[in-house]
Amino acid sequence: MKIKKKYIVIGAAIALLGSNMAFSEPGSESDPLVTLSYVNNSIEQLKAYVDNRFNSDSASGSGTASELEVIEIPAGRFLLGKAGTEIILRSGNATSIVSELGGLSDVTAGVDIGKDKPIPTNHLLIIPRDDGRGVYVTKDAFFMIRGGYEIR
Repeated sequence: MKIKKKYIVIGAAIALLGSNMAFSEPGSESDPLVTLSYVNNSIEQLKAYVDNRFNSDSASGSGTASELEVIEIPAGRFLLGKAGTEIILRSGNATSIVSELGGLSDVTAGVDIGKDKPIPTNHLLIIPRDDGRGVYVTKDAFFMIRGGYEIR
């Protein structure tokens, strides 16, 4: 008799659990359901956000954030970079333009280039802040630039 009661209780529990599963609504708060179309839509929205955020045109340059743009600047002109702009002098001569807060970060040599110091060719320079830092071209020069810049 005790064994039958045990089987009846177990059977009733299974029936209750089964009915709960059978009558629960898919996609409800208790049973979240995500469809492939929802996932694809979310991925497309994320791609659009990333494209808009990171591939926008630079402030005065025409290249995108991921491209290095090659430009020629004649002697006597200034190249002023925005915060985070990367500059590589490929040919010609230029000197540094700094601010009160510091110079240009020469990532290749691991130094800070001070006021009116010559810019070494083929060194990656980074403008740390948008505070008027850049280079003064003393001999016609070619630069590779990634990021926002202004030529004066």
